[in-house]
Amino acid sequence: MSNTETVPVELTCPGGAPGTGGVEVLSAREVPLGGPRAMTVWRTLPQRKRSLIGAWCFADHYGPTTVDRSGGMDVPPHPHTGLQTATWLFAGEVEHRDSLGTHAIVRPGELNLMTGGHGICHSEVSTTGATTLHGVQLWIALPDAHRHTTRAFHHHTPPSIDIGGATARVFLGSLADETSPVPTFTPLLGAEIVLDPQASITLAVDPTHEHGVLVDTGTVVLTGTGLARADLGYLAPGTATLVLENPGGQPARVLLLGGAPFDEDIVMWWNFVARSHDEVVAFREAWERESDQFGRIDGYTGTPQRLPAPALPNARITPRSRT
Repeated sequence: MSNTETVPVELTCPGGAPGTGGVEVLSAREVPLGGPRAMTVWRTLPQRKRSLIGAWCFADHYGPTTVDRSGGMDVPPHPHTGLQTATWLFAGEVEHRDSLGTHAIVRPGELNLMTGGHGICHSEVSTTGATTLHGVQLWIALPDAHRHTTRAFHHHTPPSIDIGGATARVFLGSLADETSPVPTFTPLLGAEIVLDPQASITLAVDPTHEHGVLVDTGTVVLTGTGLARADLGYLAPGTATLVLENPGGQPARVLLLGGAPFDEDIVMWWNFVARSHDEVVAFREAWERESDQFGRIDGYTGTPQRLPAPALPNARITPRSRT
């Protein structure tokens, strides 16, 4: 699921923002995506307190939602630039088509990673065989040296590994002696961890990275700080171990996101990651005139055939200071 807000806010996200020391709790905000039957998501990135974790610049957490009530997911072809999109499901199925010619189904425990780079378009439709939809949509900002790279798509099913009191699926980067083969343009970590009831685990992590723990189910304690469902606990670089505890009587599921601090400022609006207001304007204009920058999709049968870009904000975005 991409950003289908009809009035998206244009944001300048300062890179390399310092941490506070200890665990910083980021609470999600509810964002309605479109019409009366559209899903509501919990958005934890970006927000005023923190724009990025490593190169992770966008995190929407949704479901479980019953497809026959919400209408499921049906996002017509829409553009992306300057980023990678990572789709990770806990329940349901989503059909993906893009202008590379990719046609893929993503299922729980599988990663779809699409590289937008210079420009790509794709559609996302939940399948008729899924009654429930539940997952996360994540964006990864591309560094300036690679943000105009060519389109790409990777599908990966990471193995479930036992880490003593929990199981993990490492879909990007490395954790607990497991390494994902999926390439990224900056050092990153992405893993789903399911903690056993009453379990406590200690994970060795890269101390040069910053990390975030997003709670999907249960209540989790991160290095002494409690996190409720949909909370994201942030830890600044300098931490070599993370302690995760599940005090409850049922399994608890989290996503662990990490990466080297991203030192570049980015501008985000709708489905574009750019470096300036003028770039956003140019990307929008190219999409509206059906430029070859984004390509075409075959096989999408919904309406409309292309998602129109929202109106630009009235004000010109002014970059914020990192401090």
